[in-house]
Amino acid sequence: MFDALAESLEDAWKKLRGQDKISPKNIQDALKDVRKALLEADVNLQVVKAFVTEVEKKALGAEVINGVNPGQQFIKIVYDELTRVMGESQVPLARADKAPTVILMAGLQGTGKTTATAKLALYLRKENRSALMVATDVYRPAAIEQLKTLGAQIDVPVFELGTDADPVEIARLGVEKGKELGVDAVLIDTAGRLQIDPQMMGELARIKAAVKPDDTLLVVDAMTGQEAANLTHTFQTEIGITGAILTKLDGDTRGGAALSVRQVSGQPIKFIGVGEKVEALQPFYPDRMASRILNMGDVLTLVEKAQEAIDIGDAAELQNKILEATFDFDDFLKQMRLMKNLGSMGNLLKMIPGMGKLSSSDIEKGEKELKRTEAMISSMTQEERRNPDLLAKTPSRRRRIAKGSGHSESDVSKLISNFTKMRAMMQQMGMGGMMGGMPGMGMPNMGGMFGAPPARPGFRGYGGAPKAKKPKKKKKGFGAL
Repeated sequence: MFDALAESLEDAWKKLRGQDKISPKNIQDALKDVRKALLEADVNLQVVKAFVTEVEKKALGAEVINGVNPGQQFIKIVYDELTRVMGESQVPLARADKAPTVILMAGLQGTGKTTATAKLALYLRKENRSALMVATDVYRPAAIEQLKTLGAQIDVPVFELGTDADPVEIARLGVEKGKELGVDAVLIDTAGRLQIDPQMMGELARIKAAVKPDDTLLVVDAMTGQEAANLTHTFQTEIGITGAILTKLDGDTRGGAALSVRQVSGQPIKFIGVGEKVEALQPFYPDRMASRILNMGDVLTLVEKAQEAIDIGDAAELQNKILEATFDFDDFLKQMRLMKNLGSMGNLLKMIPGMGKLSSSDIEKGEKELKRTEAMISSMTQEERRNPDLLAKTPSRRRRIAKGSGHSESDVSKLISNFTKMRAMMQQMGMGGMMGGMPGMGMPNMGGMFGAPPARPGFRGYGGAPKAKKPKKKKKGFGAL
């Protein structure tokens, strides 16, 4: 997500390196690169023009700040403008004064609307709000069954009357059922088409008039680029929507939709879909998205994901084990699997400041090492996992593990050696933690153990791209992730 845009924007910062201050002359090349990067990301042309004009005006009017070079100052201006264009602040779901809150889900076929309905229902559950999903798509084969399957998966009830009933009547009775059940929210999944047509719009308008939703959310495929913004504008004009859910932002998308929807349609992006799993829905924060676009990471979202996955009791127990140097391979395996639950290594690393520029090959290498490590630990006996020192003293055990995991004895020996060093270091550092002391993530420098790539040298906050200086040599074994 946004990798190509982030890489292209770096060319703009380079134009201002070595300059004493931003001037009308030296900013033009940087602005050309910003314009080119946004257009290549499929951002709407009018949005690009307004964006570049505003950045230029603010850059030339900015006061020179001691200790901040022009490149860094320019990035800060671009960051602020990106945040403003995408909406400045997160817009929450509507909440009716009297339950249930009615949320109408609209969109074309293929955007992931039915899945987004289930994702939103699960999000509400995590917020301790009960929900009922209503299946009104009587046209698409298996649409009702899909929603029922998703409902069973997340333990959220589904109201449906089959494929012969009138969608407007299904929606009306679904809301009545929600009132009867006493749920906090009713989510109505409507039918889509391959393209906008009068029949679909007419049905949506009738459903909206019948149920009077508190929120009307348009589900839009981010991979359609600026067309996503035009689609949102059309639905807003003809039906009247209150926000959008942008799906497939984890795919090979250029990101233009996220930068265009608010400006073109006038309606906020409320949520983004970042994966196929039903848990992969996040509230949309413009400032965090701007930070990701500029390779500055997104620590807040990372912390929130970790807090969802981490059991506080487990975290406290792990902390004690670290301080007492009794942390073992079972604990290590548990932490590895926790990381997997948080998402792919690539997505996690990109949320850490300074790690956004890691190449796909580096990330792939790290993920491969994770699998190798898990295979070796899985070949250990329960006694060996709980007593790593036993392995250090017994070559025959290491040979057996190597054979069972399909790796060499030297690989097993290296794993045990690095684990022993890591445990000693963790005891010295206390609860330092790979994620800066995040509860339950107290595993500093796991990268060296896995063979994962090291952090980029010279990261400078708003400076975005790292300084072009040679990284220091690292000792073999345990490195910083």
